[in-house]
Amino acid sequence: MLGVWLLLWGSVALGGRADTAFLRRTHDSSGHCTYSFTVASPVEAACPEAVGGVPELRAELTALAARLSRLESRERGAGGSGPRGAEPGGARDPQQAAAAARLEAAFLQREWSQMCRAAVGGGIVLLPKAPAFRGAAARHGAPRARQEQADGEGGWLNPAHAVPDPAAAPRWEPQPLSYQELQSERSEVPVSRLLEETGLGRPGKKDSAGCGQLVWVGEPVVFGRADSIAGKYGVWMKDPEPVPPFTRDNTWRVDTVGTEVRQLFQYEEAEQLARGYPAKVHILPRPLESTGAVIYRGGLFFQPRHSRSVARYDLRGETITAEREIPDAGYHGQYPYSWGGYTDIDLAVDETGLWVIYSTEKARGAIVLSKLDPETLEIRRTWETNIRKRGVANSFLICGTLYTVSSYSAPNATVNFAYDTATGTSRALSIPFENRFRYLSMLDYNPAERRLFAWDSFNMVTYPVRLSRA
Repeated sequence: MLGVWLLLWGSVALGGRADTAFLRRTHDSSGHCTYSFTVASPVEAACPEAVGGVPELRAELTALAARLSRLESRERGAGGSGPRGAEPGGARDPQQAAAAARLEAAFLQREWSQMCRAAVGGGIVLLPKAPAFRGAAARHGAPRARQEQADGEGGWLNPAHAVPDPAAAPRWEPQPLSYQELQSERSEVPVSRLLEETGLGRPGKKDSAGCGQLVWVGEPVVFGRADSIAGKYGVWMKDPEPVPPFTRDNTWRVDTVGTEVRQLFQYEEAEQLARGYPAKVHILPRPLESTGAVIYRGGLFFQPRHSRSVARYDLRGETITAEREIPDAGYHGQYPYSWGGYTDIDLAVDETGLWVIYSTEKARGAIVLSKLDPETLEIRRTWETNIRKRGVANSFLICGTLYTVSSYSAPNATVNFAYDTATGTSRALSIPFENRFRYLSMLDYNPAERRLFAWDSFNMVTYPVRLSRA
């Protein structure tokens, strides 16, 4: 593990005046990289200053101050310490008049706060509290509990709890402005972990141990999410052996819910896929079936709909350059994986090349493997396993060994079988495998990334893997 940590800070400047927020990066003596996100906090005069260029808001605030002054006069006239009869209607019940004044003051204070927010403008700011309208009860030491009940949150008078005091003269006294606090958050994440879990933009080097047997599958790392029902099931991939002008950064995606699935989305890098903005959309000459497609050596390999064939779509020429029928292969629901989805013919790539996974009537539903020529799609060799295709959720190949997953929906599934094409033997396994979103519809291995790519109920995820030394 690298001895470098990424330190993320969220901080707020509590003094001074600034018009914009900014992000600052610094290094300290301990080897930490510190990011400071700073947002200006208004000083006492910030609200009036902010409306300097907005005459309408300045006029409203001026009018509001005048209304509050009239309230003070009305309170005095209603039975406070000032002269009576200052306001027309002096015969009104003093207690009712005082209560009405308090309630109106509460609403005016709320207007003040709202106008301050509008004046300061959008973004994250620290707002001053509204000026408090306080009567003589506050000045003469009313019980603390009663005073807090009357004031309400943030210095506002709560009209529901206002308790008029006929023996006291209410008065508007602007209070010193204070500021709400913004909490900063700090988290430390080792760079080595970030590189391991989300380093999709740059493919990692192959393990120095070379090929070996699968011994561990890590937790899924979510890298993107489909935003429509068409993406409940799908396939996403990167080319482990790209040809120019494509690179290992290019990422590809197909949403496979629909009767005519023809769109292949191309992204310049995996991060662009996470944002949902493709660089190009290929319209395939023929619709594909299900989630068994792969990208390899500059081509999209897929099963055309309602056929037992495999086709190669050239990504540069945007045409189908090869197509071949897989003899006796079941298709369109004859021998799918346990989750269904017409997954009868599944293509895969590993360190040794291109594979097709299927079953036949002769094999009685057991998985059959064939090695394909990536240019002509001719079958080079075929293996028949003793693993029932309908009995497993999905499969993938690593270093010439087929691995299957026990369930597409159980949260704690396992990699439960392995079939070694070098020896023609199978063995039971129990390697933990997590279905985080409970509907695994696609699973493929990328030998350049040394990780599994999966589609789990709208979510595009990856799994780190570990192989034993050969």
